Amino acid sequence: MHIDSTLQIGAYHLQNCEDYLFHDNIGTNRLLCAVMDGCTMGTDSYFIATMVGKLLRKIVKERHYLEFIQPSRLSLSEQLKHIIQQLFQELKLLKNQLQLEQREMLTTIIVFLLDHNAGTGLIVGDGVVSIDGEVTIFEQDNRPDYLGYHLQEDFETWYTKQAIMNVASFKDLSISTDGISSFMALEGGETDLDPIAYLLFDSGVLEKKLKYLEHQVGLRPTDDVAIIRVRHANDEGSPG
Repeated sequence: MHIDSTLQIGAYHLQNCEDYLFHDNIGTNRLLCAVMDGCTMGTDSYFIATMVGKLLRKIVKERHYLEFIQPSRLSLSEQLKHIIQQLFQELKLLKNQLQLEQREMLTTIIVFLLDHNAGTGLIVGDGVVSIDGEVTIFEQDNRPDYLGYHLQEDFETWYTKQAIMNVASFKDLSISTDGISSFMALEGGETDLDPIAYLLFDSGVLEKKLKYLEHQVGLRPTDDVAIIRVRHANDEGSPG
């Protein structure tokens, strides 16, 4: 697998990038990817988006170490649920320890859990998904589903309401925050280039593509954007 990622502050955000991303292997056979999108109308949303990423890193590291002692027998769906449940528990603890208010806990998350051996995966959350050129806006009830709204709910009840996407197979898959839809020609001018297609479908390094869009085409995202792109090794294309 080839994994590429990028994180960029939006042109309308002058102080902090409120998006965050994380990806790492769990054991030898599974990969977890996540992008977080902090709410602009929340308070210090860059903090909670980043903290969710750090908590996921902690959870994944713990499970990775346990794999050396005893390989997990959990199915992909069971492991995804366990990870999200532990994330909720950690967030509740953090909220209580720091005495955070709900408006300080407003971030969305979209998670992709991949089984390397089977080539299959699961996606849950809120964001943009691209699978082999087909883009889906993955939202719960067609509105941002901030984690902070649900921390006091019964986890089992909340989780059963989540729409989980099964990925049977893929060559090229991306998850992104919805900032990828916010590109504009801020200095004027026109272009026929579709930034979503350019970033998610064409070969090349995401960081270089963002620089090309800004400096050569004149397109910048007005909102923050976080992208993780996963491709099979035999489908990497040109690295440029």
